[in-house]
Amino acid sequence: MKILILCTGNSCRSQMAHGFLQSFDNRLAVSSAGTEAAGEVNPKAIAVMNEIGIDISHHTSDQVDLYLDQEWDYVITVCGGANEACPAFLGKVKHRLHIGFDDPSHAVGSEDFIQSEFRRVRDEIREAFGQFYQQIRDQIETPSIS
Repeated sequence: MKILILCTGNSCRSQMAHGFLQSFDNRLAVSSAGTEAAGEVNPKAIAVMNEIGIDISHHTSDQVDLYLDQEWDYVITVCGGANEACPAFLGKVKHRLHIGFDDPSHAVGSEDFIQSEFRRVRDEIREAFGQFYQQIRDQIETPSIS
């Protein structure tokens, strides 16, 4: 099953969702992209995912244009901006969903507060994408062994 997760910057929320889905099931082919890709993964997102044993430091922040010509089982937007600006994948997407989250990179305050916002959003993403995975797991094909 192929899943594309879209966000505006592809530096935080989409990267965390990407990491969670891959950790839930290695049979999923997960990619993430941005409508205005930042070019790098937010270091705070990497840190809060490392806290729970998921390494997203190797992920790249990619522009959505790289994926427009591919077929997807699911395209999921995780921010309002990407949902509104999501390009039309005419005929190539079986399901399009929006599962929105606050952007922790916009948090203002002390370092402790900002870190707590990254953790809060991380935990919300884990919960929402955990529920999504439970809904789709019976649809995931097990590769045949030759």
